[in-house]
Amino acid sequence: MHNEKLFTLIKAPLVTEKSARVGESLKQIVFKVDLSANKREIKKAVEELFKVEVTKVTTSIVKGKRKRNRYGIYKKSNYKKAFVSLSKDSDIQFEGLN
Repeated sequence: MHNEKLFTLIKAPLVTEKSARVGESLKQIVFKVDLSANKREIKKAVEELFKVEVTKVTTSIVKGKRKRNRYGIYKKSNYKKAFVSLSKDSDIQFEGLN
């Protein structure tokens, strides 16, 4: 897989209270990924970018919400979440990354 594709496939880690709880109990990391990405591509991208061993990938599509302001109603974009399960000896640290 090309390096350009790897960097565009994974958009950002999702850091929320719920994802932190999942990370502690099940050793999973949650990423916001491209809508066209499949599980095999996500697994390969995470393994190559972070140098970890991935055991399982689960994805879900989050539908964009309808919002309202004084100019009218608009819809936020849909996005895909990937729950990446890591092996027991693997770990990802986000503190040192820019």
